[in-house]
Amino acid sequence: MIQYQGEIESILYTLGDEGISLKNLAAILGIHVSALRQLLAELTEFYESHDGGLTLIHHHDTYQLATKPKFAPILHQYFSEHQPTSLSQAALETMAIVAYKQPVTRIEIDQIRGVHSSGALQTLVARQMIQETGRKEVAGRPILYGTTDYFLNYFGLDSLDELPELTEFNAGQYDASGNLDLFFKDRQPETTEEEELIDETDTD
Repeated sequence: MIQYQGEIESILYTLGDEGISLKNLAAILGIHVSALRQLLAELTEFYESHDGGLTLIHHHDTYQLATKPKFAPILHQYFSEHQPTSLSQAALETMAIVAYKQPVTRIEIDQIRGVHSSGALQTLVARQMIQETGRKEVAGRPILYGTTDYFLNYFGLDSLDELPELTEFNAGQYDASGNLDLFFKDRQPETTEEEELIDETDTD
């Protein structure tokens, strides 16, 4: 096993599509940048030489753990055949933040929600409610997310200008937890038991 492989994989998996810079990862592991670069090169070669589903990608010294491109068809097939009939609370919250704050990064969404949002973002991308719109010009160049045309069609909007102003909501539009019912949850079917389990794992 490659030195620090477990630690590297754990960090990259947790950070999801935001990834981490070589410098920050080296600081966390307590090793020199040049030594870490060599370890990451060995890890990349390890992934490419084995039949597993993971690969290591990097852009301007920001590293991410991803699935291999050759498995994209089976992932698309799964999501097209196993989409739940409703969105979880986590997905609804994330979608609301993207709609009103776009373009927005996962880290910014996490800060607003107070929990990790990688799972909710993946669900919304798979459901074609949101999409990647570019990268923010800051350290690490994190992915920016925005809503899609399908999002507008789903909610019967011609443009984002038709989103209700936050100040237009009254007390009757808050749910029992004090959250704004931004996306008209009365239109959503009841959340399934499977969705509740997904939601719980997303808050870890």
